[in-house]
Amino acid sequence: MKQLFLIETTCTDPYRNLALEKYLMDHVQPGQCILYLWQNANTVVIGRNQCAADECRIPELEAAGGRLARRLSGGGAVYHDLGNLNFTFLARRADYDVTRQTEVILQAVRALGVPAEKNGRNDLTAEGKKFSGHAYYRSGDACCHHGTLMADVALDRLGLYLKPAPDKLKAKGVQSVRARVVNLARYCPGLTIPQLRQSLANAFGQVYGLPVQPLPDGFVDGAAVAALTGKFSAPGWRYGGSAPAGQTVYRARFGWGGVTLRCTLAEGRLRQVSLASDGLEADYLAGVPARLEGCAAAPAAVEAALTRDAGPGLRAIAADLTGLLFAPAQKEGSA
Repeated sequence: MKQLFLIETTCTDPYRNLALEKYLMDHVQPGQCILYLWQNANTVVIGRNQCAADECRIPELEAAGGRLARRLSGGGAVYHDLGNLNFTFLARRADYDVTRQTEVILQAVRALGVPAEKNGRNDLTAEGKKFSGHAYYRSGDACCHHGTLMADVALDRLGLYLKPAPDKLKAKGVQSVRARVVNLARYCPGLTIPQLRQSLANAFGQVYGLPVQPLPDGFVDGAAVAALTGKFSAPGWRYGGSAPAGQTVYRARFGWGGVTLRCTLAEGRLRQVSLASDGLEADYLAGVPARLEGCAAAPAAVEAALTRDAGPGLRAIAADLTGLLFAPAQKEGSA
């Protein structure tokens, strides 16, 4: 690592903020690590492969002037308001280190008096309650690690707009999403977003042992970010398509995440396949419908389709999905 760059924005438009994140990811150079700090106003952001209607009470959100956004990474739905600070680390593969990046967040909040620890596949917690959820995305050689930091989020709105699956709450041992989370202000009364930003900037330099510099002038192409903003704000991207009538629905929760798989059966083959999931393997899960479309409805054929050209780390997911399709107890009937 040769250079650390910090970029902060006062924009609270989720579509532009996600577009800027994508632009930075595409343009970060070898030897660089960029820390991007940003906020969204009254927004629910869902994971790349999630079903919007299953994760968010969209009418209530939009009636209050809120917005639904979809990110490129996997993982679950989150609520953002101005009591939340989002962070993104962007680097090329050789410079990308999730453990080190996570340490930046831990050091920053511990410096503010928060008893923070890493818990589970992508959460940071204090006394067992989540204050930060993380997700990850790669495109070619470029890598993104981003997440939330709940400084003083309106928990009543979070509970109103998000509707996680009951099996997810059961797996966490809680009755509601509000019962699972905590604001950092509980441990640091009066905490402000500027204080949190400064603590992150300090920890960034300390963990990497390098000076933190502002992003150079001219690094960002405003026209390119505007074009990407249009893509992130498009209804087709945000809401997704509707499921065809008559699909059979299969649901389950595994160690890697929850999944809802829908398909029809015609002449012994799987058709009209769709998948929704909060799993972190976003690229692989997004490609599952194409792998299964037209596949013979037999365990060996399905497993072969799901494991073709898949790395060793994805074979467990393939096995779980194969079992899901051929386990009658998981079948929920037609959509």
